[in-house]
Amino acid sequence: MSYKYLKKTTGLTRLNVAKSPHYTLGVLYGKILRTLRKMPEDAAYRKYTEQIISNRAKIVQETVAVEDFEKKIDCGQAEELILQAENELVLSRQMLAFKPWESLIVKPNADQWTWPPSK
Repeated sequence: MSYKYLKKTTGLTRLNVAKSPHYTLGVLYGKILRTLRKMPEDAAYRKYTEQIISNRAKIVQETVAVEDFEKKIDCGQAEELILQAENELVLSRQMLAFKPWESLIVKPNADQWTWPPSK
């Protein structure tokens, strides 16, 4: 569960090499999935994010070499995947607090989405 070779740099400014990307991604993906399970099953954000994260978690779990899961996920280096997962975890917690699946408190104006705006 490590790199085939010792990776010294990511080549990206301020993005250090991850020491244990399998473990880190596993923990982050688990936290995201637990947060998503607190949302209604029919919420669009939950449905699509859960699908993506579950797929990525499965790939990370099934592959031994970091290079292999980087290629299979195809969204950057392991360190970039970790950064993406950290950001998704923050967003999923915010979405849980914002509850965008609930109906609006105040109805929007009928001409809210017309252009040019009427006066």
